[in-house]
Amino acid sequence: MVIAIDGPGGVGKSTVARGVAAALGAAYLNTGLYYRAATIAALEGGADLDDAESIAAAVASRRYEFAGEAILLDGHDVTERSRSPEVTAGVSQVSAVPAVRALMVRHQREWVEAHDGRAVVEGRDIGTVVFPDAALKVFLTASAEARARRRAGDREAAGQDVDAIAEALRRRDHIDSTREASPLAPADDAVTIDTTSYDADEVIAIVLRMLDAG
Repeated sequence: MVIAIDGPGGVGKSTVARGVAAALGAAYLNTGLYYRAATIAALEGGADLDDAESIAAAVASRRYEFAGEAILLDGHDVTERSRSPEVTAGVSQVSAVPAVRALMVRHQREWVEAHDGRAVVEGRDIGTVVFPDAALKVFLTASAEARARRRAGDREAAGQDVDAIAEALRRRDHIDSTREASPLAPADDAVTIDTTSYDADEVIAIVLRMLDAG
């Protein structure tokens, strides 16, 4: 059974997905870390981030693994580095490349299969592309202000003020929702939850109630 938790940055996907997975005793997968590791691969490979073929070649030459809550690149833990401002600035361009998305989707499906097909998976295209047959699809949203405030506490914010973070989120939303491959959008059968007025525990409880009712 796969539970898909999708949505843009700052809506609480990671916290909610972890909490739901813990409550169910299921595996948890953060697919966004694959794209951050791919961005590291592109940067280390000297890829031109405006050239899809250059990005694809650099990304395809490396090995990606998700272990615990860490992302490994060629066996090395790059989780901390994946949250750096440099990676955050480039991840939208890298993740928009169709060949990169195809490779990462394959890795993500293999990971879930290796965990007996029972996982809570968070990302931006889980319910629409990676696991379109997920048992439950949830799409999280929140106001721009709430998202910026939440993201201000994250490592990748790197001391930016809330206005700068809000602008960065808007840019990423635009890139993610207009890209050709796997654009950010709720699945037709997803349940949308606006998390603006809820804390994480409340959202987790809502998702668990939906599972019980289903």
